[in-house]
Amino acid sequence: MARIDRVVVHHTVVPMLRPFVTAQRTAFSVDAVLVQVFDTDGRCGWGEAPTSWRVTGESAASVTAAVEGPLREAIVGWRTDEPDATGAALEGAVVRNSSARMALECALFDLAAQDRGVPLFEYLGGRTAVVRTDMTVSAARSDENIDTLVATVAEHVARGFTTLKVKVGAGGEDAKTLIRVREVVGPEVVLRVDANQGWSVDQAVRTIRTLEDADVGLEFVEQPVHRDDLDGLAEVTSRVETPIMVDESVWTRRDLREVLARAGADMVNVKLAKTGGLREARALVDLARQHDMRVIIGCMAETHVAIAASAALASVVDATQGPTVHDLDGGLWLRHSPVVGGVAYEGPVVHLAPAPGSGIVKLASPS
Repeated sequence: MARIDRVVVHHTVVPMLRPFVTAQRTAFSVDAVLVQVFDTDGRCGWGEAPTSWRVTGESAASVTAAVEGPLREAIVGWRTDEPDATGAALEGAVVRNSSARMALECALFDLAAQDRGVPLFEYLGGRTAVVRTDMTVSAARSDENIDTLVATVAEHVARGFTTLKVKVGAGGEDAKTLIRVREVVGPEVVLRVDANQGWSVDQAVRTIRTLEDADVGLEFVEQPVHRDDLDGLAEVTSRVETPIMVDESVWTRRDLREVLARAGADMVNVKLAKTGGLREARALVDLARQHDMRVIIGCMAETHVAIAASAALASVVDATQGPTVHDLDGGLWLRHSPVVGGVAYEGPVVHLAPAPGSGIVKLASPS
């Protein structure tokens, strides 16, 4: 049986096609930390650590220190066919550092799937190599930005996207913006809203009720208030008709139980950068479904490497929950993929590689 032999870290900056604006920040590129885990048979698994001081509290430097230090030491020598056990060893090696753990754990699951000779989605319990994604639209910071946002929305609809997620909470007139968007796209396009913690409780209730009265017809509003304000989150959920999705407030099952105890949300966005990888993410999905809570698999500012693992998990969700439009458009924001192989986009469709593991072959040549 092959064992984990060594770990290699790569740093690459991938430019975005356009600035990504949320209530928290504006990004122009993705500072990607890619990780390869090699086994004694020469195979290689791939993972990625998304970095954001404002989301996970990690940087490229901190991820590299954790991966090349205690996390590498925790897994070298382990068998490649026991990724759950190895993932538990990673969790015990550091406090938090969820993105750093995600990178290694996803690489371990990639290797385990290769060892079994099946695609990663099949190894995890998924049934299809195709999942669907929405397209995220940056927030408007002022009235001057609304025309640009609306033009971008129309462009995405013309490209075949039938589900759009509009960022809000960045200082613009959110209700006015969303009413305008609905007028442009018509009733057939599904609209989601993500406040990224940008509203107060009263502001969230007022804005959502305004949108309800205007028949904007939102599928859900994501993380309307600060991540630590679980009582406020529950208050918003109880005072509006529109479903509320929790994101930044839920990292693990422990967090979700706190939300469930308050009836604090109707849906949950599961991201590997928060859970620390696939092991906890799968358990979090299971807990949510046990409580009839709908799940989407989301992403941060990530490249195709992280999306490959998240899309595999999305296939698992689709197998149990039914076809779902997930939030895996990270790769569509980038000018190019940093790797050869893995996932491929065709408009709103994400194609998972049919090869064993994630299907990632090698680093792409510098462009």
